Amino acid sequence: MQINYSRPKLTTYQKAILDSEARYTITAASTKTGKTASHIIWLFEQSLSLKENQSVWWVAPVYQQAEIAFRRMKAQVTEKNFFVSNESKLTLITPVGSRIEFKSAEKPDNLYGDDVYSAVFDEASRAREDSWFALRSTLTATQGKCKLIGNVKGKKNWFYKLGERAKSGDPNMEYFKITAYDAADEGIIEREEIEQAKRDLPEYVFRELYLAEPADDNSNPFGHENIDACIQQSTGTPTAYGIDLAKYTDWTVIIGLNEKGEVVHFDRFQADWSQTLQKITATIGNTPAFVDSTGVGDPIVEQLQRQHPRIKGFKFTSQSKQQLIEGLVVAVQGQQVKFPEGVIADEMRNFEFEYTRTGVRYTAPQGLHDDCVMSLALANDCKQHNKPGLFYYA
Repeated sequence: MQINYSRPKLTTYQKAILDSEARYTITAASTKTGKTASHIIWLFEQSLSLKENQSVWWVAPVYQQAEIAFRRMKAQVTEKNFFVSNESKLTLITPVGSRIEFKSAEKPDNLYGDDVYSAVFDEASRAREDSWFALRSTLTATQGKCKLIGNVKGKKNWFYKLGERAKSGDPNMEYFKITAYDAADEGIIEREEIEQAKRDLPEYVFRELYLAEPADDNSNPFGHENIDACIQQSTGTPTAYGIDLAKYTDWTVIIGLNEKGEVVHFDRFQADWSQTLQKITATIGNTPAFVDSTGVGDPIVEQLQRQHPRIKGFKFTSQSKQQLIEGLVVAVQGQQVKFPEGVIADEMRNFEFEYTRTGVRYTAPQGLHDDCVMSLALANDCKQHNKPGLFYYA
């Protein structure tokens, strides 16, 4: 069957998201930016490439939202009787026999079982993480793509953390951010409407809904304003290194600071221990370096010390980690360290602390990394203990 189809006009950012090659796109978007309309187009296009009885899904947090998308999909195709429609099951059957199903995420168990070839998860930040687990399972056999979209809703939710994974370089993911001002530039929203909302709403609400910026939940030990004040691209020769060694799925990170405390060397990689040793050896030369020697890192540090006597192993315990991070907190708050925008800054912004029975616990949120933070903290400590005319030994 031949179907004549012309894609509707899209904005620049809509086209970038729809045409992404990544298996998963995570889009944090301002309200009223056309995210739903554009993803309806994408899911419709995906359905036309399938065979009879193969399915694509639109998943929304509640039934009413799924129903809205169902009716918008029907209305968007102007050709009469193009779909065979089942109103009670919120299902559209295309002329090629494929199925577009609109699902509620209210009961995650109801999402298991089927094989889905493509999916959109609408308003993902307002849905339960269990629903994402269920939807992800339906894409396993087909290796289907999924596009997740939603407004920003703080930092304590799985959608935000998934976006941070995408930003940090997960090879299967791509992150997009759409603000109200992006939509205004494309003629979708009137700029005066945005400015009126800015006057009407509390600042943190406006920043989430219109700028797609999550509200600070005050669990960050450095302070977001302090982090922003330390953003700087720098050059020079390292005088101190901090190295956090990879464990399991983590990254090895090498950070070098110059005499001013500015990051002038940054390397983040995953490799076997032999390659890791070679890279560290080639990088640090005779420059002082503090290296994570916790667990599997201990024999690695011993091998490095045979060639580099100015290496010190640092074992992480709850107490030593607390002291190390608190030293970095002082440096950040006093702008005594500088680092570029990107992975380092993102990890700094995501880093958290909480009070426990044994004291303060510092860590990255579940599912995210803190390798860059720890490497920077080690480099800062190394710099403090290896000032000109002073060499520190453990």
